[in-house]
Amino acid sequence: MIEYINIYIYIYITPVSLFVTEYRRHSFLISSLKSRCYVASNNSTMTSDAGKENCLGWAARDPSGFLSPYKFSRRDVGVDDVSLTITHCGVCYADVAWTRNVQGHSKYPLVPGHEIVGIVKEVGSNVQRFKNGDHVGVGTYVNSCRECEYCDDGMEVQCLKGAILTFDGIDTDGTITKGGYSSFIVVHERYCYRIPENYPLSLAAPLLCAGITVWTPMIRHNMNQPGKSLGVIGLGGLGHMAVKFGKSFGLKVSIFSTSLSKKDEALGLLGADNFIISSNDAEMKAMEKSLDFIINTASADIPFDPYLSLLKSGGVLALVGFPSEVKFHPASLILGMKSISGSVTGGTKQTQEMLDYCAAHQIYPNTVIVPIQYANEALERLINKDVKYRFVIDIANSLK
Repeated sequence: MIEYINIYIYIYITPVSLFVTEYRRHSFLISSLKSRCYVASNNSTMTSDAGKENCLGWAARDPSGFLSPYKFSRRDVGVDDVSLTITHCGVCYADVAWTRNVQGHSKYPLVPGHEIVGIVKEVGSNVQRFKNGDHVGVGTYVNSCRECEYCDDGMEVQCLKGAILTFDGIDTDGTITKGGYSSFIVVHERYCYRIPENYPLSLAAPLLCAGITVWTPMIRHNMNQPGKSLGVIGLGGLGHMAVKFGKSFGLKVSIFSTSLSKKDEALGLLGADNFIISSNDAEMKAMEKSLDFIINTASADIPFDPYLSLLKSGGVLALVGFPSEVKFHPASLILGMKSISGSVTGGTKQTQEMLDYCAAHQIYPNTVIVPIQYANEALERLINKDVKYRFVIDIANSLK
């Protein structure tokens, strides 16, 4: 669906310790950020890097996170590179966290965006997988060491030397990477993904972070086997994709939310089997020992013991969001052989498999298409959970 907008003894675990890569997924915020409303006009002041300025984007200049037009330089196309004209870019919580310096190491000017899709306009002489005119995507990272065991296994996101992020990362040549809120990007072909021709580009963008973030732990824990039971905590950009994958895999899907207003859409539009208000003790009690797997897509702090009680023996609770702490009683794991697992996005192999699967099974994210001039409002609305379920910026028709 597309909508268009015109303008006891407790164990404490820091969630990051569950993730074995230096990559940091997006949901670091939320409650500590105060809502601010910005309006950007087409007449915003243009600033730029010195020297050759061959790319137009929108950038934040400071921790206010306010985005405005910005000219900068992309590198020349190397022998192994693909240059693509960006048509669309999804809006992710990472865009909020990095532009507002939530983690304290953002490098300005900062061009966000790591759910990138577009059309190939030039390829290097060694490139074999892509040609001009192909539909291509770029996700959350654009480089890695290509030498470690994880890179060798197509799991570059777990690179021992750290995957280089698509924006605000330091590339091997010392330059700072800039993301998809821009007119084009140059990326090594290894980190580009073929978008099937029958899959709309605007819908492919959210798959490159939101989609792969939930796909990876589901596949890792064999949650693509019909008849199993899946619990999804949080119904946003990630959560709604977990529901869609779950139903496609033939799972019984239960959504856990604090908002009763989401019930009709969760059961009707998304096709979930159950909708549980997590603050309702009776509803939670009725779900005890019924789930094989729970994926927590939320970043709010929640009590983990009640959710662990919903797992069958040997069940797994996977974290893909970033609550400030994970707190649970040891017995919640020990007595049921249960596990808590962490996951970030996915490797290049997994990402291409997911894209191909979505095309073959007609799985599409629910998106709201906006122009680049709406980017600041979109980020504010994202903070306020006011989107169903992913903003996508129409770069091709609005970035001029």
